[in-house]
Amino acid sequence: MKVNIKKISELSGFSVATVSNALSNKRGVNKDTAEKIIKIARENGYIKDEKIKRIKMVTYRDSGEVFTESPFFSTLLDSIEAESRRSGYDVSIVNLYRHHSDFEDNVRELLNDTTSAVLLVGTEMNEEDAHIFQDASIPLVMVDNYFESLKFDTVLMDNEDSVAKAVKYLLENGHTKIGYLQGDTRIRNFVARGRSFNRTLWENGFTVDKNLVFNVKPNVVGAFEGLNRYIAEGREMPTAFFADNDMIALGAMQALQKNGFSIPGDVSIIGFDDITLGEAFSPGLTTISVDIKAMGRLAVRRLVEQIQNRDEAHSCTRLYNNLVIRGSVGKLKK
Repeated sequence: MKVNIKKISELSGFSVATVSNALSNKRGVNKDTAEKIIKIARENGYIKDEKIKRIKMVTYRDSGEVFTESPFFSTLLDSIEAESRRSGYDVSIVNLYRHHSDFEDNVRELLNDTTSAVLLVGTEMNEEDAHIFQDASIPLVMVDNYFESLKFDTVLMDNEDSVAKAVKYLLENGHTKIGYLQGDTRIRNFVARGRSFNRTLWENGFTVDKNLVFNVKPNVVGAFEGLNRYIAEGREMPTAFFADNDMIALGAMQALQKNGFSIPGDVSIIGFDDITLGEAFSPGLTTISVDIKAMGRLAVRRLVEQIQNRDEAHSCTRLYNNLVIRGSVGKLKK
C-alpha cells in the first residue's frame, strides 16, 4: 500500500493539515512535531533520501543594493563554482528575492530538494529571515554572514579586527578628525564595521563626531552623488575617511576630487574589500584585502564534509584580512 499524507497522519496522530505543513517546511509547526512527522515519513518510505548530486549557490537579496556593481560577489561565486566542480558536483545558481511574493515557496522548494546541498550567500540576510533555513534537513553552509543564536556552519570574513587596523593606521598617520562613510543599507558586515570604527576611536582616546558620519548608497554612483550633495550643502570634511566598502570609497574619491579636494593632500581615505578597480584609481586605494577566493573554497569544503559525514556539529570559520597600503592615505604634518 502506497503511503500518503493521510496514512502518515494516522501513524503520527497529527492532523492531515499539520502533517502537510510539516512536510512542506511551513512556518508555525512545532520543531519537535515536525521532526516526528518527518521521521515517520522517512521510515515509511514517503521521504526517500537521495544521493546529493549538485551544489546550489544561493544568493539571498533583500534590497539588492549591496550586490549592485561590486565584483566581490562575482569573484566569490566563481570561486564557489570552481571548487564545487573540482569536488565532483554539478553547480546551479538560485537567486532568492526577499520581497517577491513567492519567496517562502521558493525557500521550501529549495530545502525539500534532497538531491542538492546549499551554499547560502547571506550577506543581505537578517536574523528573522535566517530562521527559515535553520532546520534544513539537507547540507547547508552560510557564507558571509553569522548569527550568534542560530546553528549554521558558517564561513565569513573578519570585520572588526580589520577595521581596527584601518583606524589605527589613520591615527598613526596623525589623523584624529576621522569621518565615516556609512553604507545606508545596514547589512551585518557594515554594522560590525561601524561598531569597530566607534570602539577603536574610543579605545584610543577619541569620540566619533556625528557631523563626520555620512550616509551614502553602498555603490560607486550612489556614494559619489551622496557625498557630492553633502559637500554642496557645506558640510565640513574630515582629514580622513573610513568607508564601509571600496565601492563607497571610490565614489567618494571621485566626489572629493570633483570638488577640488586633493587625495591624500586634503583628505585621506581607506576602503574595505580590495577590489581590482581600487588599485587602478589615482591615487591607488588603501583598503582591507579580503581573500574572497579562499572564502569560497573553504565554504565548499565544509559543505562537502557535511555531505559525506552528515556531522551534527557546527563550526564558524572566520578569515583574517590584511591592510593594503597604497596612495590614498597621507601623513599629517605636526
